Amino acid sequence: MNDTIRFPNDHGARPRLGFLGLGWIGRHRMEAVMASGLAEVKALCDPSPEMIDAAVAAAPDAVVAPTFEDLLGLDLDGVVIATPSALHAAQSIQALERGLAVFCQKPLGLNAEETAAVVRAARKADRLLGVDLSYRHTAAMRCIRDRLRQGAIGEVFAADLTFHNAYGPDKPWFYDARLSGGGCVTDLGVHLVDLFLWTLEFPRVSEAHARLFAGGKRLDPRSRIVEDYAAATLETDTGAIARIACSWRLNAGCDADISAIFYGDQGALALANVDGSFYDFTAQIRKGTGKEVLVTPPDDWGGRAAVAWAQQLSQGEGFDASAETYVHTARALDLIYGRNVGDTAFGEGPTPASRTEAVTQFKKAARRG
Repeated sequence: MNDTIRFPNDHGARPRLGFLGLGWIGRHRMEAVMASGLAEVKALCDPSPEMIDAAVAAAPDAVVAPTFEDLLGLDLDGVVIATPSALHAAQSIQALERGLAVFCQKPLGLNAEETAAVVRAARKADRLLGVDLSYRHTAAMRCIRDRLRQGAIGEVFAADLTFHNAYGPDKPWFYDARLSGGGCVTDLGVHLVDLFLWTLEFPRVSEAHARLFAGGKRLDPRSRIVEDYAAATLETDTGAIARIACSWRLNAGCDADISAIFYGDQGALALANVDGSFYDFTAQIRKGTGKEVLVTPPDDWGGRAAVAWAQQLSQGEGFDASAETYVHTARALDLIYGRNVGDTAFGEGPTPASRTEAVTQFKKAARRG
């Protein structure tokens, strides 16, 4: 199936997509792609009847596939994956080997080894691979990146990036290391690390110093308990450093505290959320004691990463070499967690059998609602 990419063609066919995992994020990305008109929503798959019902209400012409295997057996061009993190790498590889393009929620893998395996599969299949690193697509971060590359603040030598979420995830699997791969670093810190590296064109992270906490108590970086607070310093081979801080359920005094400040030898560029919002951001350029606002809300950015992938797919693009950068970000997270590239999730990590059992329990819980 799909030995050649057949769109766009003389008949104006759009890529046909299946959606695996239809919780809030999965359904939101589906609706964003639908609204763009760039692709057709042809199939849906989720173990939860409630999630399926909500997705069918939005996409009534789509086929409901009982299992992922059934989904892969349909005549599709790509699949959008929004399942628990431990499933991402295996499901992405399975889809790629069937000739389908993949857009996956972060993290693409539980570590750099898994992430690299997915990228290799995409390259071998010559299929488009995207990851929902959505904050890259905010107007504020796009402006900061463009200004930085234009030399507006000179050479960047340091960055401070923060993501404190006063609530934390509402799904139990986030707190099971076998399913999530980690705590707030994997959930929120991945965005911060990615923004730092993406903005600076992916310098190599040579060293990381990190402290992880759970319930206010210090964790061993290789613990199986997921962290709810983390602070880390990343050092790159260019000499630039980044200070990263992220948390769940911190006493932040607002819903969220999100920022990314890049310090150059001639100024600074700063992203900040507005009034504790998860969605509204400003961008500023700062010189000495002065500052200029460059971008203000509103900005409907949540589904842009999925839409950008769908646009590439609709133009017939195969493997995009920029997917290699996903491995750079995963390696940086490995360093924060104190694990070597090639290790599984935590220390020796879960066995395949234990991970399979955890996934089975997730599916049972989802069916029970």
